[in-house]
Amino acid sequence: MNCKQFNSISLEEVLLSLGHLPTKQNEKEAWYLNPFASESQASFKINKSLNKWYLFSEGIGGNNVDLLKKYLNKTTSEVLIWAEDQSFSSFQNQNIPDQKFENPDKNYKILEVKEIQHPALLEYLRERKVGNQTQFLHEIHYRMNDKNYFGIGFKNDSGGYEIRNKYSKICLGKKDISTIKNGSESLRIFEGFFDFLSFKNVENFLEKEPVDYLILNSVSMIHNIKNSLGNYENIELYFDNDEAGNRAVEMIKNENKNAEDCRILYSNFKDLNDWIIHKNPSPERQVKQRRR
Repeated sequence: MNCKQFNSISLEEVLLSLGHLPTKQNEKEAWYLNPFASESQASFKINKSLNKWYLFSEGIGGNNVDLLKKYLNKTTSEVLIWAEDQSFSSFQNQNIPDQKFENPDKNYKILEVKEIQHPALLEYLRERKVGNQTQFLHEIHYRMNDKNYFGIGFKNDSGGYEIRNKYSKICLGKKDISTIKNGSESLRIFEGFFDFLSFKNVENFLEKEPVDYLILNSVSMIHNIKNSLGNYENIELYFDNDEAGNRAVEMIKNENKNAEDCRILYSNFKDLNDWIIHKNPSPERQVKQRRR
C-alpha cells in the first residue's frame, strides 16, 4: 500500500479501527473527541468529501498518513506497513480503482437481483456457517467501472445493498441501517448482517423468541439510531469484542438503561460470527452459556 492508496481510505473507517466514534455527524462532516489527548468537547473534525481532518484545539490537520504518523508516532513507511495489516473494507473491494466504501454518485448499475444460486456464494455462506439463512439475502449482479461483479446482498432501509463475497465488502447505494420488525417490544442490535444471521442460527437453541432486529451495517451508523430505541422495553446488544464495540455498547447503555451487553455469549471471540465459525457450539453448550 502506498500513500495515495492509504489516503483514499475513509477517515471514518481509519478512526473506527482505532476505536474512535464520532460525537456528531451529518452528510458533510463528522466531529470527534481529540484522538491524541483527552478532552470533554469534540474539536477534531473530518471533511467527508475531502477526506481530510482538522484539530481545532491544536490548529493542525491533514490526511490519513498525517493522522497515523502523529497517532502512532511512526514514520510514513511504518504507517504504511501498519495500514497493510488492517484489511480496511474500503480498500478490499475487488481491486476496483479508487472505489469508495459507498457509491453516492451511483457509478454502478444493478443488473439482476435474485435468490442466491451461485455455487461460490453458497459455499461462502457455508464457510461462514450461515448457509441456511438465505431468506434474508439476495444474489446481486452489478456493473461498475465497465466490469461485472456479483455478491451476496443484504438490503438496508434506504434501498441500498451491503455486498459481500470472499473478496469484496462494499455498499451499493446509500449507506443505512437495516431493520426487521416483528411488532415486538424487544430489540436486538447487531453490527453486521453476518452476526445477525449467526444469531438466527442459535436463537432456538438459546430459547429466545424472535423480536425486532436492527443491523447497523457499520458501527459508525450508531448515531443514526438514537431516536428509534426509546419505544423498546428491552434491548440486547451484540457488538464486536473490540474498542469500537466497547464504545458503542457504552454509548447505548448510557442513554438506554434497559440495554444489555450480551457479548458474554462469545466473549473469547472477535464477534458472534467468529464464535459460530470456530466454536461451532452445540445446542447443549449454547443453553449452558445462556444460563450462566
